[in-house]
Amino acid sequence: MRKTTMLGVALIALALTAVAWSSRAGEAAPVHANRHPATAAQGELAALVARARFATAEYATSLRRAKTDGYRTIVTQHMPDMGWHFMNPKLTKFDVTKPPILVYVNRGGRWQLVAFEWVFTQRPATDPLPGAQYGSFAAACHYVDGSFHPAASEAECRARSPESGAKFGFWHPDLVTLHLWAWYPNPDGIYTGLNSLICPFNDD
Repeated sequence: MRKTTMLGVALIALALTAVAWSSRAGEAAPVHANRHPATAAQGELAALVARARFATAEYATSLRRAKTDGYRTIVTQHMPDMGWHFMNPKLTKFDVTKPPILVYVNRGGRWQLVAFEWVFTQRPATDPLPGAQYGSFAAACHYVDGSFHPAASEAECRARSPESGAKFGFWHPDLVTLHLWAWYPNPDGIYTGLNSLICPFNDD
């Protein structure tokens, strides 16, 4: 009997704050009023994202380093407008500085970290991040090469992937997902699962 690996994951995304200013020769830089003052929740999120980015900076362009630190399980190969998902199964509790899933894109063999993800078996009673928005991932069989297929139960999983022949890795039930675009801007929002700016990587 195969042992199911349970995903205890959640995702984190990117909040960018820009301050614009200009100056002229011999003149002091003008002061610009903030037309949209940040709310307390936005300020809290920005601080959390900053912590997350600082903690994962060594992984930003080094998938090798991430794998060395435990992110070896390929949850999915490249998903259009999203990326490749690599999981550290030892990270089972929510910690903004230690996301259990790192999302990467690849171009010409070079990897770039773009987002984090956490998953839950049900929506959290209390949002782990301010203003969190959620997606979903249907129950599926996952294989060691990152291929996966929908399946209502683990009993439906084949020993090898029908697509690639890779060995069975784990099965999970229906999941609630939380993405955080912490390392790549998303015009549709920091928590939105898909990102149109990832389109150039979809063919890789």
